[in-house]
Amino acid sequence: MSKFAFALAALAALGLTLTGCQKAPNDGAVEELKKMNAKLDELIAATKARPAGGPAGRAPAQRPNRPDPSAVYSVPIAGAPYVGPEDAKITVVKAFEFACPFCDRVRPTIDQLLEDYKGDVKVVYKHYIVHPQTATIPAYAACAAQQQGKYKDMYNQIWEKGFKAGRNLSKENMEKIAGELGLNMNKFKADMDSDNCKKQVQQDQAQLAKVGTRGTPAFYINGRFISGAQPVARFKAIIDEELKKVDAEVKKGTKLNSYYAEKVLKAGKKSL
Repeated sequence: MSKFAFALAALAALGLTLTGCQKAPNDGAVEELKKMNAKLDELIAATKARPAGGPAGRAPAQRPNRPDPSAVYSVPIAGAPYVGPEDAKITVVKAFEFACPFCDRVRPTIDQLLEDYKGDVKVVYKHYIVHPQTATIPAYAACAAQQQGKYKDMYNQIWEKGFKAGRNLSKENMEKIAGELGLNMNKFKADMDSDNCKKQVQQDQAQLAKVGTRGTPAFYINGRFISGAQPVARFKAIIDEELKKVDAEVKKGTKLNSYYAEKVLKAGKKSL
């Protein structure tokens, strides 16, 4: 059995599933590979050493701090692109990058939520770069398309004609896609290389990291955290809970167009 295959078996044996892409502590490709190999060695050793019936008498492995799924986190959304009504009851912030297969895998789930909760849900898109060598350029391209009101079109086509087309996320391909969408190419190229788009992506990254995002995709449903490409039922369970909370607050006098600002941004936890 190969090391990779053994590692997958180790993950399963330890009760772990792969639902997202994790950010490496060092962006260098060589360092990432070294750390990944070290982690695989740990998983293999842990699986071989684990007695039948579980690791009795051993302290549980320490995991990085993650957001509390029952807490509400303050995730800024001003200026970020979104789909759905501006004053929706439920705001789903999607932290993603274009190089993560799990971010692509969860797209039909998000589309289904927008359809099933039409008028009540909006999805806000914020960049969290896990693979900077490949995901940075398409992030800038999406930002540049946003300047011409074509964010969602560009978003969809980057997945379809970039990621799914041999992971071609090059600048040349982004420009080709933009041209096919009929964008003003002089403006697109200028915006893609601008400090504004670079700052937007950096700001998204910093804001998401502050509230505990460590990988993609990650979601904040009216500030409540979900990690990974989870089944639609997992999202619906939280959305249904949050809808009840929103309706109760509106009955008390909270205006719907200020709910997110008051109950999530202002009242939510500002950091992990």
